[in-house]
Amino acid sequence: MQTVDLNCDMGEAFGNYQMPNDGKLMDYITSANIACGFHAGDYGVMQRTVELAVSKGIAIGAHPGLPDLQGFGRREIKITPSEAYQMTLYQIGALAGFIRAAGGRMNHVKPHGALYNMAAKDILLAGAIVQAIKDFDDSLILYALSGSEMIIAAQQAGIKTAAEVFADRSYQDDGSLTPRNQPNAVLSTEFAVKEQLLMMVQQGRVRTVSEKNIPLVAETICLHGDGRHALEFAKMVADTLKNDGIVLKAAGHEEKA
Repeated sequence: MQTVDLNCDMGEAFGNYQMPNDGKLMDYITSANIACGFHAGDYGVMQRTVELAVSKGIAIGAHPGLPDLQGFGRREIKITPSEAYQMTLYQIGALAGFIRAAGGRMNHVKPHGALYNMAAKDILLAGAIVQAIKDFDDSLILYALSGSEMIIAAQQAGIKTAAEVFADRSYQDDGSLTPRNQPNAVLSTEFAVKEQLLMMVQQGRVRTVSEKNIPLVAETICLHGDGRHALEFAKMVADTLKNDGIVLKAAGHEEKA
């Protein structure tokens, strides 16, 4: 029986405001990546989002990013491997406190935005992030771009991985995501998303912007919770997979009822 995880970035709000779709999205996903305060989120939002995820019984992961609130962590900032290690460890530790207080357990770590994309190509940054995870808790799973340097670094360090793919983002020939500031970075139709989703999960490949078919491993699928049609998109993805006989299950986590 084929299984796949559906993950979503959450808790990306501030103060008394809560992302309006977070609670409803948790009815469709199997794991939540919760912002840790650097690119978004704060202690109040972190606590509420963690408690919600625990109540829904889904896997919880830390979502560390660059210290860039104004740019939502999507602007590249030159950092050293030492800084990557420190900021990753700091953010994992912050979220872990709220998870422990809520009676849950941390399942995984997924870097955010520019940090994610930088480490996908830079083995030194990737290694630093992996080392932070290993030093904190070597049972945690790294969610990272399929085929990236992060996957390689984690495997070399003996850290479990979940290879991530994106149903609504276009791909370059090297397996990287098309930058958001370039045309056609985001797939615009439901048909295109469904076609790419099933190709990745069923066939282990994706068609790039230049019409090449390249191989990839699809163990976890990223859903974006901040779009105008996030709920409809999440339901469509979940229904598409279930109708094809694929079981939704978070990596390293008990199967969702």
